[in-house]
Amino acid sequence: MPHPVDVHVGKRVRHRRWLVGMTQQQLAESVGIKFQQIQKYETGANRVSASRLWDIADALDVDVSFFFEGLDVEEKAAGSGSVPADLLGDKEALELVRSYYAIPENQRRRLFDLARVLSDVA
Repeated sequence: MPHPVDVHVGKRVRHRRWLVGMTQQQLAESVGIKFQQIQKYETGANRVSASRLWDIADALDVDVSFFFEGLDVEEKAAGSGSVPADLLGDKEALELVRSYYAIPENQRRRLFDLARVLSDVA
């Protein structure tokens, strides 16, 4: 059974890779491994070593700390039922975020305000 931290780090790798539009193959080539290893990291099946995580962070242009962000929040959300525990693993949610940031800022702000009002009504 994979450790919850390994699963979280893998989700964050997948999340960032997807947001920057990089394939598993491209990430694997940039860090000098096979894409199957990236698959195993992303599912938490294999633990990412510190040096490999450093290389992945460099390839994805983030700090290493990015992969650990939200660990406390994810644990609390899993117990509350308000936000899916696997939000970063949800392809639809990631696609929504990517589409959201493709909208011009002034329109994006209005959309955000609308979503907030709708969530308060629900």
